[in-house]
Amino acid sequence: MNFFQTLNNKIRKPFFLFLLSMIILGVFAGNRFVCLATSDTPSDPETRKGLPIQSNDIPGWPEGPEIGAEAAILMDINTGTILYAKNIHEELYPASTTKIMTCLLAVEHASLDDTVTFTDSAISSVPADGSNIGIDAGEYLSLEECLYGIMVGSANEVANAVAEHVSGSVDAFVDLMNKKAASLGCTNTHFANTNGLQDSNHYTSVYDLALISSKFFSNELLCRVGNTPRYHFEPSAGQPDDFYLNNKHKLISGEISYPGIVGGKTGYTDLARETLVTCAERDGMKLVCVVFMEESPSQFTDTVTLFDYGFNNFKTVNIKSEEKSYIPEDHSFFSSENDIFVPSGTVLEFNKSDYIILPQSASLSDTTSTVSYETDSESGACVINYFYNDTPVGKGHVVAAKADALNNSADVSSLGHVIYINIKQVLTFIIIAALILIAIIYIVDLISAYSFGGSREARKRLNRRKKEARKRNGPRF
Repeated sequence: MNFFQTLNNKIRKPFFLFLLSMIILGVFAGNRFVCLATSDTPSDPETRKGLPIQSNDIPGWPEGPEIGAEAAILMDINTGTILYAKNIHEELYPASTTKIMTCLLAVEHASLDDTVTFTDSAISSVPADGSNIGIDAGEYLSLEECLYGIMVGSANEVANAVAEHVSGSVDAFVDLMNKKAASLGCTNTHFANTNGLQDSNHYTSVYDLALISSKFFSNELLCRVGNTPRYHFEPSAGQPDDFYLNNKHKLISGEISYPGIVGGKTGYTDLARETLVTCAERDGMKLVCVVFMEESPSQFTDTVTLFDYGFNNFKTVNIKSEEKSYIPEDHSFFSSENDIFVPSGTVLEFNKSDYIILPQSASLSDTTSTVSYETDSESGACVINYFYNDTPVGKGHVVAAKADALNNSADVSSLGHVIYINIKQVLTFIIIAALILIAIIYIVDLISAYSFGGSREARKRLNRRKKEARKRNGPRF
């Protein structure tokens, strides 16, 4: 007998109502799930192109271009000046651009000739269809080879192996990544792995990644590794294969030609979309560009557009040669370039390499500045912070230097505005002051002698005469 036939009329109706309600609820829940999934997917590139560009709100600032990325930043590495800002503090997935931090920590905590042995955990913890270079458990590479494997081949298992070598485990290395990020000033970053594989707890912002990348591209070795278009792995005792890795970064491989490229790193996951970090140097500016959530190949064209914007609309201004306010050019108490005492003194001057970034039409006189006496350098006297319409554009360091170094310079006129004490004039001033003081003391004594000394002697003689007269005349009655 059919199951439904066993149900009496009393039970059958409620039972069908229950099934119907469950079906309706299931459909609703399914639609709800689809809506949530849709809301988590990236927005349309054209929609992203219309998102606000925060740097355009700065008065007098060159207008930045519209790009299809969700977030982007263009920053000068040496001054920290932000030339272009679009959602720079939004927390997003970085994908494989994470590996910039992995390599930075590797060179800070290990030696290039260290041997990195690949464990089963380093290899098995990453998906086989992800980026890798096919290393097997038990094989080994030098740390230097690992850097090329990570930056050129974006190898996930190599990033894990380096982490285990540096910290003993991937988890301990991830803790080191987060501590390093915090020390660099990152406030919207949390790393959960070494390679950028998708994880809801693994995120950063373009601003934070620009800070990390600035440190990376300040290292000459890492710049060389990060700007390698193709790397050859030859068979060795550590691994038997002969193969080449080709860099997918089109501005590094030369597929898109751009002068002054220093290095960079690509990244991609389904949720992160295309991410890209690139550094370029030209006209005294060393710029890092970070682009998040873009569609291929626009991450490369966005980067070119932003580099063009930065190099064409901004300039460097050397503080030492332009600043007139903080160190006077001339003062009778200070230097004379023929002063024979110069080698023994100490001078104050602006660091010759300090500069600020300004729009092409602006000058140093358009900035405001503040003075800070907190400096990390032992020779530092103070730091001058410069602002263009309340936007930080760089700083100048006033430092103490030995005058003999300046005296031996081939071109003294090129030293800029310098203060140092003229010992000869100081000694002359002291001698003149001493002579004046001696003269004053002599004159005072002379006046005292003529004005008061004669009167005292006269009174003494008068008193003696009165005593003698009383003795001759006898007592009076």
